[in-house]
Amino acid sequence: MAAPGLLSGMGCLFEMPAALGRVSRPYSTSHTFAEVLRMPERQLTKLVFPLQELQRHLLPESRPVLHLKTFDPSLEDIARAESFFTATSRNRIEYLSSAEHLDHAPDLLRPEVCFIGRSNVGKSSLIKALFSLAPEVEVRVSKKPGHTKKMNFFKVGKYFTLVDMPGYGYRAPEDFVNMVETYLKERKNLMRTFLLVDSVVGIQKADNIAIEMCEEFALPYVIVLTKIDKSSKGHLVKQVLEIQKFVATKTQGCFPQLFPVRYSYKSEK
Repeated sequence: MAAPGLLSGMGCLFEMPAALGRVSRPYSTSHTFAEVLRMPERQLTKLVFPLQELQRHLLPESRPVLHLKTFDPSLEDIARAESFFTATSRNRIEYLSSAEHLDHAPDLLRPEVCFIGRSNVGKSSLIKALFSLAPEVEVRVSKKPGHTKKMNFFKVGKYFTLVDMPGYGYRAPEDFVNMVETYLKERKNLMRTFLLVDSVVGIQKADNIAIEMCEEFALPYVIVLTKIDKSSKGHLVKQVLEIQKFVATKTQGCFPQLFPVRYSYKSEK
């Protein structure tokens, strides 16, 4: 989990302790991860932990709703996560297949996680960033909404399978609802759904449909807030607080902590 794209991509998924010391590492870290750890603390926080940065703009009574410590891995956990996404001869990361319907999907025993969101929400860009340490894995990213038309399955070592779902909304596949609903309802090894929401516009009607499916099928899911660098600080704080309130009052299966990610996955200078 060390390349700039991967670190920026996952944002607050990895909550680093205040003491940014060395990793007493049973796991090696990449050169880029080492560079990130040497950043000035303020710059590192802004790049990797944007919710912590937003704390400074909130009144004290509003800060607990951000759930900054619900998921709080150590530096060793981060280094270990990086090793999951690093392609080696012993850790194969590869594209497996694509399917338009569940009965065409590969029959796999590993746990699965899927990424779903509106067209043009930044889903393919995030997945490409996650695979930045596996350069042979091709994830096509298009500026045109609705590029992904099938369910795409990627093997992440011996650990799990990542599924890139078609976007919903504009230019979605005609049979999108049947395709996605069947997968979410019947895929037995689906362990977690990452539901991407555009931070600029917030939760839209189409997002509510996806949320309702996750709730109806009692799926554990996470809201990933994308394009956080496309909003002003004030607008982003407003969206974060509104979505956190929505999660707390309108959902049962959603993880309470938001995972914010940037639109640009390049390191800041």
